Amino acid sequence: MPHLLLIEDDESLVAIYKAKFEKEGFMVSAEKDGEGGLRSALLNHPDIILIDIKIPKMDGMMVMKKLREDKWGEKVPIIIITNFDVTDGQISELVEDHPAYYLFKANTTLDEMVDRVREVLETSSSERG
Repeated sequence: MPHLLLIEDDESLVAIYKAKFEKEGFMVSAEKDGEGGLRSALLNHPDIILIDIKIPKMDGMMVMKKLREDKWGEKVPIIIITNFDVTDGQISELVEDHPAYYLFKANTTLDEMVDRVREVLETSSSERG
């Protein structure tokens, strides 16, 4: 069962995403701020991380940057989920830290999100194996 870490501060979205991914056969952990998310990721080594950019204590971009500094974290697949419209500078900064996808929550259905996660997990396991 793949382990997904969701770092999102909107409790209603956490409940929706968690229910959907668990129904689809994932084990889901959730953290509501960047510090907790980073700590959980480094401690538990999930198979994939979904992270919002605008979260308390440490934004998603900083969490991703810090994960990429870690031996395990440099390879973990990360999908950015947000409604935040980023600038060109932020896009290039994001690309630098190699997210697998950048998804706008408002334009992505739950099924599409599950499909992206499965696609990324398949790609990352074939690259490792």
